[in-house]
Amino acid sequence: MQIHETIAGLRAALKSAGRIALVPTMGNLHEGHIELMTQARSHADTVVATIFVNRLQFRPGEDFEKYPRTFQADCEKLAAAGVDHLFAPTETEMYPQPQTYHVVPPVEHDATLEGEFRPGHLRGVATVVMKLFNIARPHVALFGKKDYQQLMVIRNMVTDLNLPIEIVGGETVRAADGLALSSRNGYLSTAERAEAPRLNRLLTKVVEAIRTGNADFAGLERQATAELATAGWSPDYVAIRKSLDLQLPSAHESGLVVLAAARLGSTRLIDNLEV
Repeated sequence: MQIHETIAGLRAALKSAGRIALVPTMGNLHEGHIELMTQARSHADTVVATIFVNRLQFRPGEDFEKYPRTFQADCEKLAAAGVDHLFAPTETEMYPQPQTYHVVPPVEHDATLEGEFRPGHLRGVATVVMKLFNIARPHVALFGKKDYQQLMVIRNMVTDLNLPIEIVGGETVRAADGLALSSRNGYLSTAERAEAPRLNRLLTKVVEAIRTGNADFAGLERQATAELATAGWSPDYVAIRKSLDLQLPSAHESGLVVLAAARLGSTRLIDNLEV
């Protein structure tokens, strides 16, 4: 695996790479990331991973400084997964001057769910992903479904801006007890880790209710939120939305997803299940 710290170095290495698959990450890799790398191989001749902790998508007071950085271990995992190139730029390489141009999602995508509780986050994600697309010039890019709203924003950005890139969503990889794998799971204490699978169990219960005909979406959301709060969580939202654009669904509508975000102790966890 070749490691590149500069844009020029990566571009030079990819001149005759054939069909390119890009898998952007912020590092601290787990099995979910590696599954995306494996899937990428089936879509392209050359697999490019990126590791960059993007300051633009962190709000003031969030965990940018303490976000886990495990570069050497990440490199070993990527090499073992057969990744061809790793792009690991410095912040100065990605942002040689303050970023004044941004990709701003439409308000209906940006002001709800994650956008409501983390203002500016999705703008930061869309901006850095657009930069990575322009740097690597991939034919296909893979993102995990755990960050469902992020995936939706990127898909719509690619469509709206006519980018010649296929976006592939990878299924969420989970621990045996149902907890969605996340780089932030390492923040959990032993007791919190034992409690954390409740989020997935609760989403499963909501999905089952919808599948059996319960169309009282607002009532299901309130009940699930209350259950989390009673168990000691601090929920931001439990929401039933249309999977295409995460807008409010009408009763008995198909193509739905149930999403949740909640703090367990000091750790914010997100998850979702498609109906």
